[in-house]
Amino acid sequence: MTLNLTIMAVALPYFMGQVNRAARYAQAGIVLHTVGWILLLVACAVIPDSLLDRTLSTLSMGAIAGGMVCNAAAFDLWCGRKASIGASLGVAVVMTLGYCIGYGSYPFRVGWSNGLLALQIAMVVASLCRRTQVRVGRWRWLLVISLLAQMVITGWRGVLGAFYTGQFPTFMTPHPVNMVFSLVSHVTVTLSLAALLLAHRDEAARELERLATVDGLTGALNRRAWLALAGVELAKSVRQRQPIGVLMVDLDYFKQINDTRGHAVGDLALQKFAKALCAVSRVGDLCCRYGGEEFCVLLNGADIASVQAYDQRLREWLRLHAPQKLGFDLSYSAGIALRLADDDTIEAMLQRADSAMYCAKQRGRGMTLTGDGHAAA
Repeated sequence: MTLNLTIMAVALPYFMGQVNRAARYAQAGIVLHTVGWILLLVACAVIPDSLLDRTLSTLSMGAIAGGMVCNAAAFDLWCGRKASIGASLGVAVVMTLGYCIGYGSYPFRVGWSNGLLALQIAMVVASLCRRTQVRVGRWRWLLVISLLAQMVITGWRGVLGAFYTGQFPTFMTPHPVNMVFSLVSHVTVTLSLAALLLAHRDEAARELERLATVDGLTGALNRRAWLALAGVELAKSVRQRQPIGVLMVDLDYFKQINDTRGHAVGDLALQKFAKALCAVSRVGDLCCRYGGEEFCVLLNGADIASVQAYDQRLREWLRLHAPQKLGFDLSYSAGIALRLADDDTIEAMLQRADSAMYCAKQRGRGMTLTGDGHAAA
């Protein structure tokens, strides 16, 4: 198993290529597991119960437990959650310290280390079984099955070493539990490698999907993705007999910002404006960068008063934050369009909002007009 882990530790970075945080945690976990098992094998070859044996064995337990912490973090991230390592790290620290302090008692150190390692594995399994925040492939159930087997055999070793020490005096004893442990560990390593690669592939696919739907500069939806989603929401509003509105926005004097302050500042202005849209949007609203300095917002369940309220919130947010973030005011002209009939289309609504927006430009900018040419209250 140690040889397999060593090969994984060396080969995994090569096969995974450029990686993100989750994959780095996974790679670190493999490396720590490898170091831990190498130290444990070396400890078995030195004088038993010597200071060197104690040091190597304690370091090996810390490395293996640390590897479990890294694995737990990687799996959390691959399941779309934040890396929650506090509990697992706490168990790892307590296990390592307790192992070092109680090293003089063989039953204690075997029961303590294996029992808490089994607890760490159980925590990883519980995390994998929780509801995920993103679409996750079957790789997690592959891991759950293999880790459950590893947890049972690790706990079995702990009980045997702690309470039936005469039947299990050393780590290398040819006892059935050690033989089963060796077999299960080999299977777990193989299945874990497959699961890691599948998880990394799933994440890469999600990232490609995300890049295909968002604007690379602002992080808002791109035009194509927004149009597809807006069409679905429009049809839903007809079925549910709910109003729906579109706000089309064009930043004022954006060319002047680029020309006088530089394109980097212009890009920053676009990013801050997209952030402003997100800050004032409700759950269910769809924001996109429609093109250049134009943005578009679909407001679900919104009548004219709701769209106007959104417009006022956006202007107030920019008034408070733009000078601090950019060093200058950021204003916009906008047009509003509502669904007028059941057979209305997104394209027709956009055309009305676009016409109203350009009327706002012609009237002096910095205002929002409705599709009938009236100023928003």
